[in-house]
Amino acid sequence: MSVLIKKPFTRRDVLRGSIGGSAIAVSLPFLDCFLSESGEALASGAPVPVRFGTWFWSMGHTPGYAVGERTDRIEFLEECKALIPYVDEINYFGHFNSPLDGRPNHVHHTGWVATRTATAPVLPGDIPAPTLDVLVADAIGGNTRFRSIDMTCTGNPRDSFTARNTHTRNAGEVSPRALYARLFGEGFQDPAKTGSQADPDLMLQQSVLSGIREQRQRFERRVGAADRARLDEYFTSIRQLETQLALQQQQPAALAACLKPQLPAEGPVGLEINVAQGNHDAMARLLVMALACNQTRVFNMAFNNALSSLRRPGTAYTHHTLTHEEAVDQKFGYQPEAFWFNCRVMEALASFIGIFKSVKEGNGTLLDNTLIFAHAETSYAKVHAVDNIPVMTIGRAAGRLKTGKHIAGHGDPVSRVGLTAMQVMGLPIETWGTGSLQTSKTISEVLV
Repeated sequence: MSVLIKKPFTRRDVLRGSIGGSAIAVSLPFLDCFLSESGEALASGAPVPVRFGTWFWSMGHTPGYAVGERTDRIEFLEECKALIPYVDEINYFGHFNSPLDGRPNHVHHTGWVATRTATAPVLPGDIPAPTLDVLVADAIGGNTRFRSIDMTCTGNPRDSFTARNTHTRNAGEVSPRALYARLFGEGFQDPAKTGSQADPDLMLQQSVLSGIREQRQRFERRVGAADRARLDEYFTSIRQLETQLALQQQQPAALAACLKPQLPAEGPVGLEINVAQGNHDAMARLLVMALACNQTRVFNMAFNNALSSLRRPGTAYTHHTLTHEEAVDQKFGYQPEAFWFNCRVMEALASFIGIFKSVKEGNGTLLDNTLIFAHAETSYAKVHAVDNIPVMTIGRAAGRLKTGKHIAGHGDPVSRVGLTAMQVMGLPIETWGTGSLQTSKTISEVLV
């Protein structure tokens, strides 16, 4: 009697198939079975799309110098004076908290994770649930060339705050020229031009991605439940890529606001604040044209990293170091150098808003058809506080949001803001989060 012994899986295994008589192979993700047991209206008549994005900054605000306590209107103080011209475009959410249910505060991490996932992380680096931008991209990003565009101004692509889970964190573009090449280089079809032809290489890629169905099904029957779930996520991403490749073969609708920008000049990347600001503005100008040209509807911009390694040219002290080591000036009541950095960060946010507002779209602007979710990872960096983390929404989301309001949370979970933003974007989500961050209560004061 012979016994059939199944061949063990290895990391080099691939799924093989054929398309039109040509052999193809698709590699596999890293699975448990590879480890040991211990291991308004457009020209076409279609409605103007609503865009969603996030803007992240770290080190929070200087208490008493950023936003006043009055709630009948937003009162931007000295640290946020750059935002005053855009006060009517903003909602500010104050005194919302991040209850941790006994979990530790992993400094400069817990705050942003709780704000974006409505779940407090257990371990440093843990991202226990998809960030809200990923959920929005799942809902509205499938009909554009890019599900989302992620950017960071620090020079390090890992300094991003968008992830599906701990192990699937989206990398950010760091260079305006690289971002331009991705958005407007090979594969870009200008909606202003007609008669574009499909790229045969894209057509081939689309066929290759669908050529291993039968072997995939056989493979899935041989692995455990955890690996099947991981494979499902992996092949879902392939199906999403197929959709986006198909979209690249179609002539996009003519969009009045779409103008292909010029290639940015070559420049440095890094953590000197003037460099970060310059790259931020350059990437923002490319982003608004990508949105106007319907290349994407979801984006993420990180101005600094969670530990804010920004520094002045020629100095060694970073923004983060100053928040802990700089003495409080007895005359002013704050740390002057750390305060200076906080002011520059708010100037960058104001610049971002102004760039969106400068693009005319229909009877309004691109900002009118966008919802920007802006927030920090702490309220007061000197003590690593995660209560009263500053959160703003910017833009009217095509008339779905009222703006110019200061909403006091009175200790409610900060997840209420994220839930409201996702519902404004049309997600059929009634409850979001876990533990004390779980909420089904939207902020009706800002809803139209």
